[in-house]
Amino acid sequence: MVRAKLTPRGKDRREQLLRTGASLFAERGFHPTSVSDIVGAIGVGKGVFYWYFQSKDELLSELLKSGHHELRKRQQQALGDEPDPLRRIERGISASLAWFAEHRDYFSIIQFAATDETFAPVLHRNEEIGLSDTARHLKEAMADGRIADQDPDMLARAIHGVIGRLTRDYVIERNEDVDVVAELAQSFCLRGLTG
Repeated sequence: MVRAKLTPRGKDRREQLLRTGASLFAERGFHPTSVSDIVGAIGVGKGVFYWYFQSKDELLSELLKSGHHELRKRQQQALGDEPDPLRRIERGISASLAWFAEHRDYFSIIQFAATDETFAPVLHRNEEIGLSDTARHLKEAMADGRIADQDPDMLARAIHGVIGRLTRDYVIERNEDVDVVAELAQSFCLRGLTG
């Protein structure tokens, strides 16, 4: 329930609530974090929170949507006008891992949201958009004869699985160099695609 036209100050306040919520959810967990905790961290009253969000659930749903939007924006910037679909996949892998390394809170929030049915529709929509983006590049590579004709949706899920697992195990938990992890993911995925 965002108000129709937010002033620049209103947009900043809403963004501040989102950032603070993300930080606290990642640090303490979603359920243990209260609206009072969020507004207390930025020194405003609960009324300010409820001006922008109907509930804590709505705040988390908005974090999932806006985070995914920012991730896609980063991926699209990395792809640029690259004509080679395999090179686009390679760049997308690198951009994704780098974005998650910079937005660890978001990754933690996704991990929680995946365990709660309340957020399943938002996560499902985000996932389908991401898979569709990847499958589009794969279909183009197949049409060009660059990779064997296979199920592009299954291949997209495999690529996303590699990115997700390496992000969690090596970027988030072990704090490995994201460039090293990205290079491994790119090499593994592209060799798997091209044989």
